[in-house]
Amino acid sequence: MGSYLNPGNRSFQMSLNSKIYIDKSELISYTNSVINTAQRFVCVSRPRRFGKSMAAEMLAAYYGRGMDSNGQFEHLAIAGDTTYREHLNQYNVIFLNIQQFLSRTHNITKMKSLIEHYLVKELSLAYPDIHFFDASDLIGCLMDVFDATNVAFIFIIDEWDCIFREYKYDIDSQRLYLDFLRNLLKDQSYVALAYMTGILPIKKYGTHSALNMFDEFSMTNPGPLASFVGFTDSEVRELCTIYQMDYEEVKRLYDGYCFEGTTHIYSPRSVVSAMLTRSYDNFWNKTETFEALRDYIMLNFKGLKDIVTQLLAGVRKKINTTTFSNDMTTFSSADDVLTLLIHLGYLGYDFKTKEVFIPNSEIASEFCNAVESAGWDTVADAIKSSEALLEATIHKDSVAVAAGLEKAFENKKTSL
Repeated sequence: MGSYLNPGNRSFQMSLNSKIYIDKSELISYTNSVINTAQRFVCVSRPRRFGKSMAAEMLAAYYGRGMDSNGQFEHLAIAGDTTYREHLNQYNVIFLNIQQFLSRTHNITKMKSLIEHYLVKELSLAYPDIHFFDASDLIGCLMDVFDATNVAFIFIIDEWDCIFREYKYDIDSQRLYLDFLRNLLKDQSYVALAYMTGILPIKKYGTHSALNMFDEFSMTNPGPLASFVGFTDSEVRELCTIYQMDYEEVKRLYDGYCFEGTTHIYSPRSVVSAMLTRSYDNFWNKTETFEALRDYIMLNFKGLKDIVTQLLAGVRKKINTTTFSNDMTTFSSADDVLTLLIHLGYLGYDFKTKEVFIPNSEIASEFCNAVESAGWDTVADAIKSSEALLEATIHKDSVAVAAGLEKAFENKKTSL
């Protein structure tokens, strides 16, 4: 086993060892169903703290050769699937956390070279008897291994979109990176499955994407993977029973992400933190600051301020998510900004009605902080000056919030 080629199952074992582990192994049933098919390219995007890396580590533990992971999975739900034994530890897994490589190089060209160097090195060590036609050519080496062994590769790429988050304005580097992924994965016979995870959906350039072979499962439409986005209602009920926590209070604080065909979804990190600390706190702001939200809602797009004010009042607003360019800089309308906030977890989205909304009280409090920091005096003062209005906002009492804001606006008009 190597660091990137068949990295083992130790990371997943740490998840299993945790005080709270929610079994999401049935995700493997879906990935098994698309192996070696046209649908073998899967991109899953979720906000921070929604278990993306754990899922990636689980897939690496299940598929990777050079180990026996049956002991980890035999008591999980996937063990009852008819395809469980067929794919268990049968593939060469390449696991890349792009954030780690980017943090070491701070340059896309150097990052690409470092990835290629490590993978070629580990391929050479794992297969010393294979003659590589060109040891400097990663794609050629992958082909050589596949041709010699008939063992396909599964690529698991975590934090795939960090380039678009950290180098927002460097279009040339973004293109170079996307071309690297496309050449590595697209139309390559050695690819049995490619599973990428990050916050953003795949970046679009004009009317197309360099990675248009991927099926995308995002916060706007997670499709058949909806129940794996976060904790389901039944999972949270069980945790509340175990940890003797008030289910209704947990629901008020952390519920609210709902998808077609599944129950409401809770923020996993917040629920786990609440259970382990036995407290009903705002855990979102422990790993995310409201300044990021503030900067986006302050963008000068027609109607954005009014929509945010209405969302705070508990109103749902219909938006068009299809114009979003899947990055953090290219906005043409208020709808694009709101779509980004869906992917960042600040807004929920109802795929059936095409409406956005503030999902829960934890996020509502972040909006309150952002509005105050943004200098929206009328809204901020109305919330800040009225304990009742603040409580109504945090508790998502839409009727009380709407009435309070309307009164504030009327008072503002009267004073002019």
